[in-house]
Amino acid sequence: MALADAGLRVTVLEASRALGGRARSWVDQTTGDTVDIGPHLVHSEYRNFPAFLERLGTRGSLVWQPVNLITIATQPPVRLRHWPLPAPLSLLPDFLRAPGLRAKDMLLNTKATLKAMAFGEEDVAELDRLSGTEFLRGCGVSEPMIDWFWRLASMAVMNVPLERCSAAALMRVHSTLIGHRRLHFGFPAVGLSDLYVQQSVRAIEGVGGRVLLDAPVRATRHGKTQEVTLEDGSRLQARYCVLALPPQELHALQPALADTAAFKPSAYISTYLWFDRRITDERFWARLCAPGRLNTDFYDLANIRPGWSDRPSIIACNLIFSQRVTGLSDEEVLAATLREIAEFAPAATRAKLRHARVHRIPMAIACPHPGTEQRRPAARTAHPGVFLAGDWTATRLPSSMESAVRSGFLAAEEVLALEGRPRQVALEPRPADGISGLVRRAVQWRRRRS
Repeated sequence: MALADAGLRVTVLEASRALGGRARSWVDQTTGDTVDIGPHLVHSEYRNFPAFLERLGTRGSLVWQPVNLITIATQPPVRLRHWPLPAPLSLLPDFLRAPGLRAKDMLLNTKATLKAMAFGEEDVAELDRLSGTEFLRGCGVSEPMIDWFWRLASMAVMNVPLERCSAAALMRVHSTLIGHRRLHFGFPAVGLSDLYVQQSVRAIEGVGGRVLLDAPVRATRHGKTQEVTLEDGSRLQARYCVLALPPQELHALQPALADTAAFKPSAYISTYLWFDRRITDERFWARLCAPGRLNTDFYDLANIRPGWSDRPSIIACNLIFSQRVTGLSDEEVLAATLREIAEFAPAATRAKLRHARVHRIPMAIACPHPGTEQRRPAARTAHPGVFLAGDWTATRLPSSMESAVRSGFLAAEEVLALEGRPRQVALEPRPADGISGLVRRAVQWRRRRS
């Protein structure tokens, strides 16, 4: 879309019969409701995805939650919200109310917090050698704080257990989370595909481009002209080729372009449940990670989508890194999910389940294991005229819709630079504010001086 906006004629080759990839939606045949592969969050301090929707005219289809950041399903529940204190202190009053945490745990978390506030890309090489647990224990963080906060943050945001998460990836994200006092989350008010699929197609085709479905690519050949061969034997040529593929698909097509073997999939099981009554007023809540617990984050779509406000609860939830629970049938996943929902919303025990769907996603994102941050490939490859995109590439963001959009914008910048029309398309993060901003600026100044 960015290239079409710049006046280039683009041909999009989509292997499947539906656009949207791992962030798409479809109509449930039983209920007629539009649902996504899995529920998604939108982050107020990530700028590229909202800018993409602004260009398409659908940014107004996001529902924001500006007061309550997140509800943690403890007993009693902990509602994290920003108090009128500078970042990173704005969430501290609610953390101090968390069951199982003491003021000493907050104090022992200080070194890790300072590391996050000072984090810069120059720290990636050192931190990427460590797992999240190795780094945090090295900083003296207490086990209750690791269990209460950091395990949830790693699973919910990074999509892997803390022991398997790169400390560099974790600190980069945490630096953003604690760097903005007004940071908050939002949710799509419609199906994900309704936010961008047809709007993007119109933008591309409106300037003479094409979007071809059911068009898997069998081979590519790169030279002065880029050539792709489709499964049906037909060939297409162009000046530039952007390969927007997950690591395994890229390896099958062009294994030498990136160290794809380093990127393993994090699988998801996303469950949707239609109840016969409202069971909660919450839009979104999360459960702490513990042995035996399956789902991490829960969404009541009846409280999120304005058009569903008079309907019974429709709960969507995510079992993240689902390879940790192999062999569970859909029925077993559903039964465990019902129990976990009822632990937070007891009204679920009195409700009747009208309908349910269990979606298994073999590759939700590429795992940010230790060592992978340094292996994420840049948009420009060793072949002139060949570029990479995808949420797992070098975007300086966790694998997400924001990273996917930024990767496309970065690839567009590279193409436009070769066209002799350089322009900035990808948006940079906002600078941190409050104490976090002061610490980061002081560290940058000291590094420049040295």
